[in-house]
Amino acid sequence: MSDLLNSRTSVFCRVLVGLLPQRQQTFFGARCLIFGKHPISSTVFLYLIIPLLYFNVANAGNLSLLVNGKSFHLNPPNDIKYNENNWGAGVQYDIESYSKKWVPFLTASGFIDSFDNPSYYTGAGLVRRIHFNHKKDGKHFDAGIMGFLMTREDFKDGSPFFGMLPALSFGTRRYAVNMTYIPKVDPKMVALWFFQFKISTDNF
Repeated sequence: MSDLLNSRTSVFCRVLVGLLPQRQQTFFGARCLIFGKHPISSTVFLYLIIPLLYFNVANAGNLSLLVNGKSFHLNPPNDIKYNENNWGAGVQYDIESYSKKWVPFLTASGFIDSFDNPSYYTGAGLVRRIHFNHKKDGKHFDAGIMGFLMTREDFKDGSPFFGMLPALSFGTRRYAVNMTYIPKVDPKMVALWFFQFKISTDNF
């Protein structure tokens, strides 16, 4: 059943990608091949790509590749060693035409979590953008909040759950570092900082 779901999802992905602007088709075509191999990640991809079809036409925005990730656990117990090399990938779409000061965004990503298990999330957020100069690609700092649906192999039997976290970012339109703080919550009850690298597809 899962093979059938993945096959149909992969075909659906290719159809949707064909509707995107030419310069983004190559990027998302590769994502279809990667995400189509996992039923959860396929769903994550579709939740992101469908609204992108609208926002790409109706809004001027910035589509970026996310490279996961590095975490720093704060005061972990001595008898437990958490994974802090959280490799993975994702996408983020900033809707820049909304406001010069406020930037809504859509995102979806997958990574290896603190227990070396795959985790996936899709969500949306809103950040206040502070510009350090008036150049289009000048440095800026973003601060806001993100809501998301997430799946974790070791939590709630892999069922999706809702969460909200602070969303921080520093860099330029082409390159930036995203950050968030995760407080003490189940399943590990250890606070941490999480970082990911953001690369605009304008570079490709």
